Amino acid sequence: MNESTGRRSRGRGRVRAAAAALGLLAGALSAAAAGGSPATALTAPVSLTADNLSTWQTNGIVWSMAASDDGVVYTGGTFSTVRPPGAPAGSSEQPAVNFAAFDAATGAPTGCSLSFTLSSGTATVRALTLSPDGKTLYAGGQFGSVNGVGVSNIVAIDTATCTPRTNFKIAVSATVRALAVTGDTVYLGGDFNSVAGQTRNKFAAVTTGAALKPWTANTDEVGRAVEVTPDGQHVVIGGDFFTVNGTASHALAVVNATTGALDKSYPGFIPNTSTVQDLTTDATKFYTANEGTGGGVFDGRIAVDLTTFQQVWRDTCLGATQAVLVHKGVLYSGSHAHDCASMGEFPDQPRKHLLAQSVDDPKLLPWFPDTNDGIGEPVGPRVMAQTDSGGHHYLWVGGEFTTVNSSPQQGLTRFADGPDTGAPWVPNVSVSTVAPNKVDVNWQTSFDTDDGELIYRVYRDGASTPVHTTTGYSVFWDRPQLRWTDTDVAPGETHTYRISASDGINTSAKSPAVTAIVASKAESYPARVLSDGATLYWRYDEGTSTFAADTGAGLDNGFLRNAPSYRQTPAAVAGPSTAIGFNGTTQYAYSNRSHAQATKFSVETWIKTTTIRGGKIIGFGSKTMEVSGQYDKHVYMLNNGRLTFGTHDGGGRTVSTSTAYNDGAWHHVVATQGSGGMALYVDGQLRVSNALYTTNENYTGYWRVGGDNLATWPNRPTSDFFAGQIDETAVYPTALTAAQVSAHYALRTGG
Repeated sequence: MNESTGRRSRGRGRVRAAAAALGLLAGALSAAAAGGSPATALTAPVSLTADNLSTWQTNGIVWSMAASDDGVVYTGGTFSTVRPPGAPAGSSEQPAVNFAAFDAATGAPTGCSLSFTLSSGTATVRALTLSPDGKTLYAGGQFGSVNGVGVSNIVAIDTATCTPRTNFKIAVSATVRALAVTGDTVYLGGDFNSVAGQTRNKFAAVTTGAALKPWTANTDEVGRAVEVTPDGQHVVIGGDFFTVNGTASHALAVVNATTGALDKSYPGFIPNTSTVQDLTTDATKFYTANEGTGGGVFDGRIAVDLTTFQQVWRDTCLGATQAVLVHKGVLYSGSHAHDCASMGEFPDQPRKHLLAQSVDDPKLLPWFPDTNDGIGEPVGPRVMAQTDSGGHHYLWVGGEFTTVNSSPQQGLTRFADGPDTGAPWVPNVSVSTVAPNKVDVNWQTSFDTDDGELIYRVYRDGASTPVHTTTGYSVFWDRPQLRWTDTDVAPGETHTYRISASDGINTSAKSPAVTAIVASKAESYPARVLSDGATLYWRYDEGTSTFAADTGAGLDNGFLRNAPSYRQTPAAVAGPSTAIGFNGTTQYAYSNRSHAQATKFSVETWIKTTTIRGGKIIGFGSKTMEVSGQYDKHVYMLNNGRLTFGTHDGGGRTVSTSTAYNDGAWHHVVATQGSGGMALYVDGQLRVSNALYTTNENYTGYWRVGGDNLATWPNRPTSDFFAGQIDETAVYPTALTAAQVSAHYALRTGG
């Protein structure tokens, strides 16, 4: 075996946002393909596109796969029919009782048809693997017959005739969940405690002639994965167990391929709350897929050196991993990852089901096709397999899912090394004319499911030739703002701008035109906000997009969630700017960047509301797509319209106004904290302060506007989300002085 191909035959679970989670995919793409080599549109070392290919479907769960060198993909699981791509459940179905074989290149069934049944209970095929010569397919699971031939949870299939081999019969007492095979030995793992009438607890080995071998690697709990090392000297086993041959080794062990004796134990290596669901190898390492239940779990992946059997790296994403597979230096995985913040990746949010990372580094690579959770537990992908056919390499994925890349597709999908046909999302664009004699063109970098580095072209006044071209890197959770300043303008001129995004082959439609009238002098209010050091400044002048442009140098743009009301007028500050409206239930904004604890800070914004349900106006929280688990440094409105400013220092520290501000008028709100304590200003005047409250909670988080968690905070309002209009939001790394606050308020009419 070599690193470029990985293991082609997957045992039990040997085998694995973004668009649906962000809620942005529908209507986002309008693509035009250009010529070129498919590989140029992918970010190395990724060599597979994220575009799912047309593939037949099952009506149930696919648990196992094995792919042959001649381009056949065998699938097993718990299902009874298969149907064509695009066919809804119940239509155009063909019988396929827990097994089906497909052409890797077309996704269509082959002529190989087998029926796995059980006299009592539900039959299932949990493991498939091919002999090194490809002549025999071994299947394990819970079944009593195959095509009417009696067997006992394991069977050998002659691939040339697609019939059970009558010379391979051996009794296994319970479900077989994992298989691996060499030239003369079949290793199996599962729920069983006897094989051929002899004690074998959870793991066993038999000859390819179905004779039980003396190999013994007894464990106390279920075996879920088994993998032979490339040198044939060792067998890596994984599962739920805590001991191997009586020695402590939880979930993972390396044993001798001849005797089963323990070569490497792993006590305490994986938490007791986690198990190993899958294993795979390349030339230098083996990799684990881990699933946890309860608190303190480990759900990610581990790379282990094949020479020393020591850890090379591990990732700490939360969201159980079910399948792993290596291809050309990339570890592809199937999981339901929802929180990778602990390793500097995406924060807790709706699940992502297909990921990729270098075999040398746990950092996530820009490859993000996605499924849903589907049926069953549900967890999405369960198994992976790969093979070459017709000049292309194919990655097949099976599992519980019922959608792929947001379109209906059940149980099976596949990806290839080209052609890449998916265009990046259309950029979100905003223009700013705060300074005189120039136009700042700001845009939120786009998202492409299989490329991180994208090309952006800026078009002015309907021209077909771009006036500016640049590149930028983005992934679904980190879409930094870019800016180009047009100085070839004159005061009073009107200009329109559009931007496209390209992966080098596929180009999005141009963004809707945005218009700017070139200013002849600086706008007083924003000029003062920027000169006083705002590191985040959202003016909310965008149209219908997900983008709140940062007007300042920080380029910390905001994500606008759930379609707030754009371009509300009149705005809080005189001039061409507009405000934004939030509904008080689902709508809010969060900063693209995460931030360390702000030991001193100011938050500033304008509000207009008549709500009697209160809500959070601005604050700092640990999450973006979900309500935060840690949250403070916030200003919220009570049901009676009064304002509270709170930070957390071993407990909630708050100051509150005695006056209500839900009178339907615009109000200027500034909250500061520093060495002088906490202060809350409204309409340019200090309303309340406390010199003792100088610190706040230490965690990495995001600035949020319009709503977030308020649980446990004093006088918690009916709603955690703010219903009303918000404008001119700014965050500073200092505590603004009373004079600065007063000056800002005085400039509201243009000054």
